[in-house]
Amino acid sequence: MKDSSNNFIIFSAYACIIACVGEFIALFVFGAYYPGYNHLKDTMSLLGSSVSQVSEEISIWWIIVGILLMFFGIGFKKTFSAKGKYARLASWSIILYGFGEGIGSGVFKADHIANGLSIPAIIHNILGGIGVLAILSLPFVMQKVITKYEMPGFYRMSKIIAITGIITILLFLFRYSSNENNFFSIYKGLWQRLFMLNTYIYLVTIAILMIKSLKLKSTSFY
Repeated sequence: MKDSSNNFIIFSAYACIIACVGEFIALFVFGAYYPGYNHLKDTMSLLGSSVSQVSEEISIWWIIVGILLMFFGIGFKKTFSAKGKYARLASWSIILYGFGEGIGSGVFKADHIANGLSIPAIIHNILGGIGVLAILSLPFVMQKVITKYEMPGFYRMSKIIAITGIITILLFLFRYSSNENNFFSIYKGLWQRLFMLNTYIYLVTIAILMIKSLKLKSTSFY
């Protein structure tokens, strides 16, 4: 049973790494097949909208990313089960992010209609918002899972990730300001990608820590 649990943890950690690294590769590859698409100015959701030439392909990929991250969330809970409620909260943060930003984005397309947003686009935004709020809370919870005493470097990293995440998501949200031609609104794609980069660096770091913790346990005589 222990070997089975350890194998699942290893699988979930590598699933996270594959999802995070693969997401950046997928965005640039699929973006190349959308004429006029600008990674600095266009949101990622545009790639999955019905007007996109790669709508189905990127939607399938996002669903896969969501599933991989949800597996990671479960593996995280198994790894840090001794931390009790904080491990469960952190696990749910990851799972909700995978469901909202991954599966939600893949299933519900962000299509615009004459009067604003389509019903699927509204659901897309709601699920994405839930996922973003969940992942923004993760570094705060992680400071309880891995304390300053246990790992001061990672503790400091959690603080930096939390601050950077809040700043980049606020910059991204400025696109809803009354002046749609301001600098922040124009480069909404940049802020979204910086937020994602910040998040994925953190998730990959946690995945690596999970792998290392298992290796340390396997080489311990106690």
